[in-house]
Amino acid sequence: MDMRSLEVFSAVLRAGTATRAAELLRTSQPAVSRTIARLERAAGMALFVRSGGRLLPTEEALLLHREVEAAFRGLDRVREAAARIRERGPGVLRLACLPAMAARVAPRAVAAFRAAWPGVRVSLEVTDSLGVRDLVGGGRADLGLAADEAEAAGLRRETFAEAMAVCAVPRGHPLAARAWLGPADLAGEPFLALAPEDATRRRLDRVLGQAGVGPLAVAVETPYAATVAALSAAGAGIGLVNPLALPEVPDGRIVLVPFRPGVPFRTLLLRPAGQPSSRPVAAMVRLLRESVTVTTLGPVSNDRPSRRG
Repeated sequence: MDMRSLEVFSAVLRAGTATRAAELLRTSQPAVSRTIARLERAAGMALFVRSGGRLLPTEEALLLHREVEAAFRGLDRVREAAARIRERGPGVLRLACLPAMAARVAPRAVAAFRAAWPGVRVSLEVTDSLGVRDLVGGGRADLGLAADEAEAAGLRRETFAEAMAVCAVPRGHPLAARAWLGPADLAGEPFLALAPEDATRRRLDRVLGQAGVGPLAVAVETPYAATVAALSAAGAGIGLVNPLALPEVPDGRIVLVPFRPGVPFRTLLLRPAGQPSSRPVAAMVRLLRESVTVTTLGPVSNDRPSRRG
């Protein structure tokens, strides 16, 4: 038995004749008669009694029809579920995010997404860039935000954001009054460095080399820009931070000073390769990009005096 045979069976039972059933199904009367004959053979019992040009259902046919109707209702539920999934996604959107984007960018986007898609739950996994890559590559995240040193073979990758590094300087430090700092200003200062494999740290090393500034006096190494800011606030030294990685209101114990020449923090957007994005995923990507714009335009510095020296 197949669904088409059961549709013909149901139509004949409702219409009472093969001719009328054929009209309902937009097929021919002989095709309907052949289908009913096959169905009776497959069922091993008579389903209709021919009487005066009509097909009257047997008691067995009426019992079978109850099951057929239940099957059709189940199929309708499947179709409705497919439509919901098509329109709303699977019900859970999984976002993997490096800590730098979890301070302001991701929370803004997630809040806006929940307002627009209240029926979709968000799973936000905060991990390092390697973890983000593995989650997206392993199908355990729909999209991810990772630093640009992350290996992304087999994934769709595109530039998501680029923010110029600023120096986190303890309030009261002589350099906190500067309008901007350069490579020479960092020489001799206790430096709060990002991890050696960090792409932004490697860019800084190149800038220092081009300026003729030797290795900095690294006091602490850490993989996270937010931790650099926290260490600076505690008075441990000076370090470069990603302004997008800082809390909504910068810690009052630090001053953020622009660094010249510019050293960028670059973030990648990662998605599974060869897999079209659902509408919720596309909406989240748009909201994440809008969040970066709002965060970049918003205040990231405090009441630092605006003089060079």
